[in-house]
Amino acid sequence: MMPDLIDLTDVDVFARGEHHPMLQRLRETDPVHWHPLPEGTGFWALTRHSDVTAAYLDHGAFLSSGGAMIGGSYRNEADSAAGRMLVSSDPPRHRLLRQHMHRAFSPTAVDRIAQRVTALVDDALDTVLADGGGDFATQISPQLPAGALMGMMDIGHADALALIDMTRRMIGFRDSSYVELSGDERLRLATIQAEIFEFFYDLLLARRAHPGSDLISELAAVEINGRRLPEEDILYNCLNVAVGGNETTSHTASSGMVALADHPDQLARLRDDHRLLDTAVNEILRWSSTNAYVQRIAARDIEAAGKQIQRGDSVTLWNVAANRDPEQFPDPDRFDVGRSPNRHLSYGSGIHRCIGAVLAHVELTILFKRLIERGVRWDLAGEVRRVRSNFILGISSLPIHLTAP
Repeated sequence: MMPDLIDLTDVDVFARGEHHPMLQRLRETDPVHWHPLPEGTGFWALTRHSDVTAAYLDHGAFLSSGGAMIGGSYRNEADSAAGRMLVSSDPPRHRLLRQHMHRAFSPTAVDRIAQRVTALVDDALDTVLADGGGDFATQISPQLPAGALMGMMDIGHADALALIDMTRRMIGFRDSSYVELSGDERLRLATIQAEIFEFFYDLLLARRAHPGSDLISELAAVEINGRRLPEEDILYNCLNVAVGGNETTSHTASSGMVALADHPDQLARLRDDHRLLDTAVNEILRWSSTNAYVQRIAARDIEAAGKQIQRGDSVTLWNVAANRDPEQFPDPDRFDVGRSPNRHLSYGSGIHRCIGAVLAHVELTILFKRLIERGVRWDLAGEVRRVRSNFILGISSLPIHLTAP
């Protein structure tokens, strides 16, 4: 039996940044851990890199159609997006959906988005530099997904920022930085999701009237087995892309700023050798592990590390623990911008590797390249406030001093 202090659902442990010791203990003493829940159910937690990777790759045994997060959706034991949203679907539907959605991430589209992101980042840096500093998490990092949304969904900057605000509140539905915490929290989450669906529904109507080459137009034209996607499926997959892109990339950017500020020797290495930029971005991804875990459902009885996982059990794959596994990463608690190889799981693995991984990498590379090329110097100027979530390990506020030659 593990001690009572192991509680992977305690969002405040993650908000305080105290989750690594807890996950390390699990990885070392109970790597396939049964975690009970108050209502009498529970879930398995995999924390070793080898076990998490194996579960990602065995999509026949570990199904995605139970939803990516623990807890389902409002008034439902199962996730209402199961089998509809790309991240919550299994083959063959997953393969067919991914083929269509992948067009929004073509090299041409990524190049177009990269130009937009670069312009937005430079404008945001100019503004904050003129003020001598600001809040990186609200003024600069959101420009990465804003540029991506503008390019992928053919929307304006104001609409992109409004959508980012909605997904922020959705992920931060337990965080007073984003929402009013009174009332039923699951009803609060459902209300925010309804706002997002209304936003996308309006766009869907517009694209049906005037189709383009954007993601929503592509989804509206999709046919699977001779049938168009239901409206609900289109809206769910727009939500999938928006949450995946908005939350992970910008929060990883903020975490990278903190990591480099906390490790000035590594920042100096990066400034001295710009060729380290790619390995530095991968190390920031490993270090931050913004998407802490994903859920799977056991398709059959499975034995793992001497434990008996039963068919239908919830199984969570803890990327944040796997990314600090010393069996895979020598000296894993050392931030090293030159770390190579770096087989982090921040994008997942296998058929469910993040569809936007290439775009996310481009966005992060643009940000840190512009910071280094422009000779920007920074240091923390106040309390770093983290999101109250065990799913997305984000930063809601990052006060920062910023100067440049």
